[in-house]
Amino acid sequence: MSDYAIITAGGSGRRMGGGVPKQFRLIGGRPVLMRTIERFREYSAALKIILVLPASQTDYWNELCARYDFTDMLTVVTGGGTRYESIRHGMAAIADDENGVVGIHDGVRPFPDVSVISKCYETARVTGAAIPVTPVVETLRSVTEDRNVNRDDFRCVQTPQCFDIQLYKKACRQPDSGTFTDDASVVEAMGTKVTMIDGNRENIKLTTPFDMLVAEALLKAD
Repeated sequence: MSDYAIITAGGSGRRMGGGVPKQFRLIGGRPVLMRTIERFREYSAALKIILVLPASQTDYWNELCARYDFTDMLTVVTGGGTRYESIRHGMAAIADDENGVVGIHDGVRPFPDVSVISKCYETARVTGAAIPVTPVVETLRSVTEDRNVNRDDFRCVQTPQCFDIQLYKKACRQPDSGTFTDDASVVEAMGTKVTMIDGNRENIKLTTPFDMLVAEALLKAD
């Protein structure tokens, strides 16, 4: 029995501006993606990590690994045309008879708290599926209904989203219906309940230049 982490890094970085994909941008003088992987290594040195990259980015990743002396023993697989397809490629790298928990995480979220990662894995070990969430702090307004809605009825969803391996392998046999908004929605499509746990607000997804400024500040405060 082994635990896995599938880390997806397929962004082009259009909203960041410039030609370097966001997962390869530097924060604190080190690529975002490496910092993300290192956070999972803080959780477990034994965790088997699968990195999903577009084929066009593999050579650049290898160059970065040499430049920054990054020698983590992980498996790199080629992504697909959609996130769901990319996750299926990652799951295919796990043996069909493997048991344990797989966590699926955005490569541009370098600040999940180690305690949150641990709780996601351990909760999924018991319930089959677990996701980290945080409260909504802004006022929410429904565009279709043109009114404010009760923010207490909603949560912001983060990653890693963790699942029993055999459960998620079964879920990945479903065709992409176009309604899969995240990894949890794939198992929910089979009628499986997903357990929510408390995430951490620092676990932001780096998408815009402003996010990079926040990331630098978080590093300095760490």
